[in-house]
Amino acid sequence: MREHSRNPFFENIPDRRNQSESNKWRKIPEGYLPMSLADMDCLCPTQVHDALRKRIDHNIFGYGRARPELYDLIADHFCRKYGWAVETDWIRFSAGVIMGFNQLLDGMAERNDRILLQTPNYPPILETPEYRGLPMVDAPLVRTAEGRFEIDFDRFEAAITPDTRFFLFSNPQNPTGRVFTKAELEKIADICLRHHLYILSDEIHQDMVYSGHPHTPIASLDREVAMRTATFTAASKTYNIPGLKCSYAIIPNPELRAAFDRGGAGLIDSISVLGLTATDAAYRYCDQWLKDVMVYLEDNRDYLAEEIEKIDGMSMISPEGTYLAWIDCSGLGLKGSPYQFFYDNAHVVLNEGSTFGKDYGSYVRLNFGCPFGMLQEGVEKMKNAIANFRG
Repeated sequence: MREHSRNPFFENIPDRRNQSESNKWRKIPEGYLPMSLADMDCLCPTQVHDALRKRIDHNIFGYGRARPELYDLIADHFCRKYGWAVETDWIRFSAGVIMGFNQLLDGMAERNDRILLQTPNYPPILETPEYRGLPMVDAPLVRTAEGRFEIDFDRFEAAITPDTRFFLFSNPQNPTGRVFTKAELEKIADICLRHHLYILSDEIHQDMVYSGHPHTPIASLDREVAMRTATFTAASKTYNIPGLKCSYAIIPNPELRAAFDRGGAGLIDSISVLGLTATDAAYRYCDQWLKDVMVYLEDNRDYLAEEIEKIDGMSMISPEGTYLAWIDCSGLGLKGSPYQFFYDNAHVVLNEGSTFGKDYGSYVRLNFGCPFGMLQEGVEKMKNAIANFRG
């Protein structure tokens, strides 16, 4: 592993337990280390902070709507980074990606429409069919001998029934960290088109990908795919502003846009004016900040992968995107869940694997979007707990 970049900007963070409303820090006991909930333990970009301060100094916070310039910034972002010519009237704002999923389904799903998913998957996505009272079809990702999660396309297609209507997709994939290749996306799109499925694609980690793993929005493949796809994303994960509750959907098909609007009628009025301000500043000014944070995260990722490989009974494949590690603990010989083991014995709080799918109880998800020293502390606590367990 190369020497860690140790950028001081990402290492100096304020007290999140006692001086903020942090869901990640305040809900756990004193002395426990949270490496679970997917927000980063780093400051948001200085330019975003400055824009928010200026907006707060304006001191009027009436109902807001995105300014035309923000629609242009989003369209320019997709053109520059992904070569996708997004039209501004395709864009719809929402308070969150999962809210957007549910809003579109509420606007167009009919009783008994089946929803196709892949597991393991982000728990709120897995819960979406249940919340809408719709049946779910599972097409699990397949773990190769090398430990990498891939799509079994025959199994994927075989899971589709005549009443399957929607595919809820995650790319970059949470929790495995896969960034699906263009060839994989073309196969997915071909199957979905042949079976007349609509693709609801969660691409919130789109800008957080590592060297050699470019992200391709599935809707950018061609017009036919775009007309069957709604892409849900945000600046929130990338620039560490999720608490400001601002996301957006890109929906080229006017019928799907109308369904999205119907689903929000009487429920979704306007988005946080501070969320809109932060998103504008992020896309306008923060390209260099993103480059710097990805260097830092890649160093964290490589350190974590190296340390996990030293532990007999644990394994992980370095994620191609996101700041989340999907770690297999099946070889440790634990009697209960690894989540509970590390909570009780290391005082490290991870995400429980079984919440990402019923077959993943031997896994944990670890958030390495934190100062390097915090990551080192968490790893050492976990290693010591295992050593004590083994005597």
